[in-house]
Amino acid sequence: MTDTDARPAHAPAAGPPRVRATPAGAVIASVVLVELSSGITQGFLSPLLRGLTDTLGVTAADLNWISVANLLASVAFTPILSRLGDLHGHRRVLRWNLLIVLLGSVLVGLSRDFTTLLAGQILQGAFAGFFPLLVGILRNRNRNRNGDRDGDAESRRGISVMVAALVAGLALGLVASGFVAGAVDSPTAALWVPAVATAVALAVTWPLLPESEHRPGGRIDWAGGVLLCLGLTAVMLGLGLGGTPGWEWTSARTLACLAGGALVTALWVRVELRTAEPMIDVRMFRRRGVVTVSLVTLTFTFCMIGLMVANAVFMGTDPAAHGYGLGLDPFGTALATLPNLLALTLGALLAPAVAAAVTDRLTLAAGSLLMAAGYLLSLSFHTDLALFLAGTAVAGLGTGFLQHSTRTLAVESVPRDRTSVGSGINELLINVGGSLGAAAVLTVFAAHTAPGSLLPDAGAYTVSWTVCALVSLAGAALALLYRTPPREDR
Repeated sequence: MTDTDARPAHAPAAGPPRVRATPAGAVIASVVLVELSSGITQGFLSPLLRGLTDTLGVTAADLNWISVANLLASVAFTPILSRLGDLHGHRRVLRWNLLIVLLGSVLVGLSRDFTTLLAGQILQGAFAGFFPLLVGILRNRNRNRNGDRDGDAESRRGISVMVAALVAGLALGLVASGFVAGAVDSPTAALWVPAVATAVALAVTWPLLPESEHRPGGRIDWAGGVLLCLGLTAVMLGLGLGGTPGWEWTSARTLACLAGGALVTALWVRVELRTAEPMIDVRMFRRRGVVTVSLVTLTFTFCMIGLMVANAVFMGTDPAAHGYGLGLDPFGTALATLPNLLALTLGALLAPAVAAAVTDRLTLAAGSLLMAAGYLLSLSFHTDLALFLAGTAVAGLGTGFLQHSTRTLAVESVPRDRTSVGSGINELLINVGGSLGAAAVLTVFAAHTAPGSLLPDAGAYTVSWTVCALVSLAGAALALLYRTPPREDR
């Protein structure tokens, strides 16, 4: 009997060939690879920061501008890329997103002065679009295959894997740049690490990731996007430079940035309320759950990103020369950062099970409390390497809980056709919180740096750890206000 004879009588006639669905393994591998490149791009600089003060002739306080510039760019890129993904296809926009980050990474690799490095970091800030676009790809695919309820569960697991891949990328970037810095004579050779990672991610994922089938149509709210970017950038600029020479808190330029940014942001809210298809639907913030998750996101990213530069410089400072620090070389700094990142990965992977066992609300609160405990441990024992790293690990576990939980709850609070926008709002808040943290640490470092010195005194670090512990405790209190919304509201 031939294959034709075996075909059932009711089999449909041959038609146009169906597009072969992308295998699940290829999709997950592609998502993981993109998030790995994102993590490498975000983490590769930490082991190099202490050396850059000498190579580029900048102060430790100036280095905080790397975080500020990168995060301000993310504020501009995130809402636009997220909305473009929902309207025109998540895969298509992700490809352009990767190209922008690759261009910035090449510029960073070529940089031999601080201005060029900052310009490259601004373009690299487009990595903030990766997560919402990938969430859009996963959520559309999972809903199409499994329906709403099963799709939400699949999306939660997918987000957990994405966060773990992001953190693994941070660890890989740290180790790779630290190794290159120690093995190659050129002090700037390690600046090429993110360019290699992004190029590989772009080449491998270009043919593999599926396009989203569901596209709602509509247009881009360019007015809202421009107003939001201008308002937040002005506020962040005032906070970032406030308290530094020429930018005293009572100076006209500082007050103009803060007041002008606040007014433009208020105007943005007014415009969005009157726009049929807003960039970000501010009416969503009338929901208690959305507001609570947003505030918790601001608190934990304030600490996580705000201390990124501070801890790296502290670990690389020679105690014999400066009276504080751990005296680690670039590769040692990279290895010393791993306990925090490994614990963060573990927290992200455990978060779905913890939330299922004790509710999302208690998972949010537990994450913030663990972060506060970790910062207090590092504050109390920063002269002991083992105990200091134990503190960073405890904080990392809490951060992992919050990385997963806030991103998951942000996605589940919006309709499917606004998936990327919902995730994009959370990514935007991550960047705003991180910018506030980086600006606060920049102000503390500037106040504790003597004229003519590149490094601050030890008080800059103890004040920064204390502030972050208090902010984390505030995040735990806010988390207790969260209530799971009814399914019909999600």
